[in-house]
Amino acid sequence: MTSLTRPVFLLMLCAFSAGCSTAEWVHPNRPKDQFTLDYNKCQADTMRDPKLQQGIQLLIIQATERCVQKQGWRLVEKE
Repeated sequence: MTSLTRPVFLLMLCAFSAGCSTAEWVHPNRPKDQFTLDYNKCQADTMRDPKLQQGIQLLIIQATERCVQKQGWRLVEKE
C-alpha cells in the first residue's frame, strides 16, 4: 500500500468495524474535516513506536484512537 492509501484504508476499516453503528468522531472546538488530519498525524506518531512497528493492525488502530482521544476527539452516537 502506498503511504496515502494506508490511512484511508485504516479509516475505512475503523468505519467498517463499527458495523452499522451511527457513531462519529466529534471535537468541541475543531471542525469535522480536521479529524482526518489529526488521525493521520496520530497514526504517523504511532508508527514510530518500535513496539507497534510489527504491523499488528488492531494495536495500531487502538493506539491511534487513544492519541486522537487525547487531542479531545470523542466517538459519540448520532441521534
